[in-house]
Amino acid sequence: MEFNKIISVAGKPGLFYAVSQTKSGFIVESLIDKKRFPIPSTNNVSLLENIAIYTYEEEIPLLSIFKTIYEKTEGKETISHKESGQKLKAYFSEILPEYDEERVYTSNIKKVIQWYNLLVNSGLDFSVVKATEENSEKV
Repeated sequence: MEFNKIISVAGKPGLFYAVSQTKSGFIVESLIDKKRFPIPSTNNVSLLENIAIYTYEEEIPLLSIFKTIYEKTEGKETISHKESGQKLKAYFSEILPEYDEERVYTSNIKKVIQWYNLLVNSGLDFSVVKATEENSEKV
C-alpha cells in the first residue's frame, strides 16, 4: 500500500485507497472493510500526504507525525480516538509539542489518531514509507 494513494473523503468515515482514476472521479477501496466503490469528482477528497498540522513555526506533514507515533508505539496502535479531549491533547503534546493549540482542534487530533490506528491495522509500515519527492526542476 502506498501512502501517496491514501485519501479521506468528506462525509464518509475512515480512509480509502485510490485504486484507479476514472473520467468522473476515483475507484477507491475502503481500508475498513476492503469494499471497492466509485467516488465522483464532486466529493471533497483529500490526499493524506497533502495534509499538515499547524505549529507555531511551520506546518508539519501528517506523514512526519505518523512516523513519530509509529516510533513511540513501536509499530502498534496508539490510544483510542474516543479518549477524553484532555487525554488526547496531552498525548498529542508528547508527539508534537509545538503544535498550535489555537488552530489545531480536538477534532483534528481525534482524526489524526483514528487515521493512524486505521493505517496500522491495515498493515502500513511507516518505517519504510517515504515522502514523495516533488520535482522542482524547471523545463
